[in-house]
Amino acid sequence: MKVAFFSSKAYDRQSFTEVNVNYNHELKFFEALLDSETATLAAGFPVVCMFVNDIANAATLEVLAKQGTRLLALRSAGFNTVDLKRADELGIKVVHVPAYSPYAVAELAVGLILMLNRKLHRAYNRVRDGNFTLDGLLGFDLHGCTVGIIGTGKIGMVFARIMEGFGCSLLAFDPFPNDKFESIGDNARYTTLPELLSSSDIISLHCPLVPATHYIINPDTIEKMKPGVMLINTSRGGLIDTEAAIEGIKSHQIGSLGIDVYEEEEALFFQDWSDSIIQDDTFQLLQSFSNVVITAHQGFFTSNALESIANTTLGNITDFEQGRLLENEVKYKPCN
Repeated sequence: MKVAFFSSKAYDRQSFTEVNVNYNHELKFFEALLDSETATLAAGFPVVCMFVNDIANAATLEVLAKQGTRLLALRSAGFNTVDLKRADELGIKVVHVPAYSPYAVAELAVGLILMLNRKLHRAYNRVRDGNFTLDGLLGFDLHGCTVGIIGTGKIGMVFARIMEGFGCSLLAFDPFPNDKFESIGDNARYTTLPELLSSSDIISLHCPLVPATHYIINPDTIEKMKPGVMLINTSRGGLIDTEAAIEGIKSHQIGSLGIDVYEEEEALFFQDWSDSIIQDDTFQLLQSFSNVVITAHQGFFTSNALESIANTTLGNITDFEQGRLLENEVKYKPCN
């Protein structure tokens, strides 16, 4: 099938082209972000492949439908930028990649914890400048800490096992508990969100962005946190109210913040702004804090994950082409 890729980078072209020898689809790569204006690039393509910051709102979907697009194939797990209701009305099927490498994202979350705790980013720059003092680099043992995990799906479970290996106590909150979580060890148990917030030394977010989790980190929940908490987000930017997080950092309620996602990232991430003035004042303020580490949505970025993403995405497209059951379909579920 003819497939139009949006927000494509060199690594997308390489991984999908290599894997496509097993599927034989006709791939066309566009660097443009998908929205209602750029959707015209997909004229004549029955399949559109989009990434995390592409916008498939009602206006975009209407353009795609008129041009003959029948399948929206996300090469990501999240689908919060897709208007599923309008897609259903227009007869556009939506598929995603529910799991590619939970290890990739979980390991990056742990990397952010280690960097923030032991000030590795500051130590690296200091030594490069010939400064070998240790003042300001004091950390703490992860062993014996309490780690709060919000969301215990595949990524949350991998993260939990890693932190259990450090000797941490684990508290988890999830409206849909995972039967395997509490079998991780004697120090792993589910609890309420208020107890998790007040008892955790480190809180890591591993839940999807849905209406119930939008701004799950907000002024009220930050106030309930243990003073000086470390907060990690490798899931979706909209889980954190950024303005509230900034106030939490200023008041020392949040001792450190590590994020691989940002709620306004679509205007920044996956592009080179090094020769430009970034116009996002909130992001610039976040960058100014020495106890904040930001990476640009690279949690998925391992060779293992890219190969898995390509295989699942192209497999989804082949299933659609051959009229088979779409195991990874995302369906609109009307509210009661």
